[in-house]
Amino acid sequence: MSDAIAQQTARPLSLTGLFLKFLRFGALAFGGPITQIAMLRQALVEEERWIEPARFNRLLAVLQVLPGPEAHELCVHLGIIARGRIGGILAGLAFMLPGFLLMLAAGWAYTRWIAGEPSVAGVLLGVQIAMLAIILRAVVRIGQHVISDRWLALVAGASLIATLAGLPFWLPLVAGGLAYALASRPVPALAIVLIGAVLAVLLYPASAPVVGTAAAPKTGASAAALFLTGLKGGLLTFGGAYTAIPYIRTGTVGRGWIDDATFLDGLAIASILPAPLVIFATFAGYVAGGITGALAITAGMFLPAFAFSLILFEKLEAIVESPALHRLLAGVAAAVIGVITATFVQLTQATAEHIAQPWVAFTLFTAALILVWRVKGLWVTPAIVAGSAVLSHAIAF
Repeated sequence: MSDAIAQQTARPLSLTGLFLKFLRFGALAFGGPITQIAMLRQALVEEERWIEPARFNRLLAVLQVLPGPEAHELCVHLGIIARGRIGGILAGLAFMLPGFLLMLAAGWAYTRWIAGEPSVAGVLLGVQIAMLAIILRAVVRIGQHVISDRWLALVAGASLIATLAGLPFWLPLVAGGLAYALASRPVPALAIVLIGAVLAVLLYPASAPVVGTAAAPKTGASAAALFLTGLKGGLLTFGGAYTAIPYIRTGTVGRGWIDDATFLDGLAIASILPAPLVIFATFAGYVAGGITGALAITAGMFLPAFAFSLILFEKLEAIVESPALHRLLAGVAAAVIGVITATFVQLTQATAEHIAQPWVAFTLFTAALILVWRVKGLWVTPAIVAGSAVLSHAIAF
C-alpha cells in the first residue's frame, strides 16, 4: 500500500475490502464517465485522500490520451496504488461487475421474451429513434472537444467519406493520425490525405458499407471472433465510449449475427445501467453467441483498459510528453469522429427502413434531441429512453 493511503487508514486495506469498495462504486456508476470520475474523485481524493488532487489530475490527463473507458482505467490504476497489480485487477473487475451482470440478465430477458415479439416492436422502434438522437448529441459533444482546427476538421470529413465509401476502419485512422502529425512539416497534410485516399481506393477495393438490417445469421458467432471484435473496440475507443460503436457494430451486425435494431436496443439498455457504456458490447455478444460470446467480447473490450495500467503505466507519462505523439493521437481521434458520424448515418438508414409513420418518428427524434441537447443530469438519458418507450406504446407507433 502506498504511503499516501497508509497515512489515512488505521490499518492496511485488505484485498477483500478493496474489492468491496470498488464494487460499491460500480453499483453506483450511473450517468457516464464524467459522473463516474467525479464520484471517484469525491470519495478517494477529497474524502479519503488516497492521492493528492494534483496527482489525480495528471493521472486523469494521461488516461484520457489512451483508448478505453477512462473511469475503468482510473479504477485499475487506483487499485494498483492501493495494493499493487493484484489490487488493480480486483478494482477493475469489481467496478465493471455490476453492469456486466445486469447486462447479462438484460440479454437473457431480451432473447427470451422481447426479441421478435410483434407487441413490443413499436416500443423498441421508438427507443431506437431516441437512441439515434442521443448518439448524434454524443458525436457533436465529442467533436467539439476533439476538432480544434481546420486540419482536424479535414481529417474528420475525409474519414466520414472514406467510411461511407466502405473502406476498412484502419485506413482513415492511420491516414488521419499521420496527416495531422505531419501537418506542421514541409509536406502539406492535405496532400498526404489526398494521396492516401487515392492509394486506398486503388489498393483496397471498397466493399459495401454495413447498412440496413442484417440478414439471419448463416453461421454461429465464434468466441474468438467476438473476442477480437471487443479487442478492436477496446483499442480504438478514443474520446468516449460512443467511439466503440462502429467497431462493435462491424464485428456483429456486419457479420450477420445480430441486426441494427437489436444493436440499438443494446445501446439503450446500456445507457441506463450502472456501468461504463461500453458494456453494450456484452449485450451484442450475448445475443450473437450466448454466455460464451458475452464473456469473450467483454474480455476483449476491457483487456486494453487493464493492460495499459497493469503493464505500461510506468512508461506512459514519459511517452505522452512527446508533441509528435500528441498530434498523432489528435489526428486519430478526429478520424474516429468521422467514423462514428458515418455509423450514425448508417444506423439512421437502417432504422428508417422500419418507419411507417415518418412524421411521428421525426417528432420523437426532434423532441429527444432537444432534451438531450438542452437538459443536463444523471436522469436525462434514462428518462429519454423510458419516455420514448411509453410514448411509442401509447400511440401504437
